[in-house]
Amino acid sequence: MSIYVLHGLRPWLIQRVSAVYLAMFVVYIGVVLAFAKDVTFQKWHEWLFHPFNTIACGLFVIALLFHAWIGMRDVVLDYVHNTFVRMIAFSLIIVVLTGSGLWAARILLLTVAI
Repeated sequence: MSIYVLHGLRPWLIQRVSAVYLAMFVVYIGVVLAFAKDVTFQKWHEWLFHPFNTIACGLFVIALLFHAWIGMRDVVLDYVHNTFVRMIAFSLIIVVLTGSGLWAARILLLTVAI
């Protein structure tokens, strides 16, 4: 059994599924913006306040974080051979991704609360 929790087919599949969702969401945002008559803060807030869009944005953030983690993990595992430097790199990536996820969750929760 591997010491890595995400190893083999599972991370490959997670990264591909998250990439498809990220692409579909970007197309969805593009279509929404293309057909919007005027983009104001109030219209944007109303759009994001809709439960479907809030959930879609939350899933986008989760998919983006998984996609970024798997990609960065693979890069570090492939190119950083020193164990100490590898652990520092993993720690920095985890801190940045966790901070980004918490920031995005805060923004989504504040948007819903207003």
